[in-house]
Amino acid sequence: MPVAVPTGSAGGARGPSTFDKWKMGAMMGGSVGLIIGFIFGFTNIVRYGPGPNGMLRTLGQYMIGSAATFGFFMSIGTTIRTDSPLSVTETFIRTRQQPMIMPRQYLSRERARKEGEQISNAK
Repeated sequence: MPVAVPTGSAGGARGPSTFDKWKMGAMMGGSVGLIIGFIFGFTNIVRYGPGPNGMLRTLGQYMIGSAATFGFFMSIGTTIRTDSPLSVTETFIRTRQQPMIMPRQYLSRERARKEGEQISNAK
């Protein structure tokens, strides 16, 4: 995982750049693609035979093709997913907060009058 890089003027730390996120997504997708390519390639070689290219070349083609496809889409997805504007993130956080409970002074006058009558009748 990329390490936070300090900024020049603000002195604080910031997260990885968009390019770092793209690289990280490509590496994760490539790793998953290699494993999936190995599994499917091995399965197909066992079922249908290696063909004219031989076992290692056929398995390598499955693995590289799958790694390239997974890596491509994972890099794009990671970049899009983590590149949201701050306002969207703030709005999401605000929607997840507890609702504010209104103090008694903001009740409607009629409701406050009824509650006052109930309290005085109870005495």
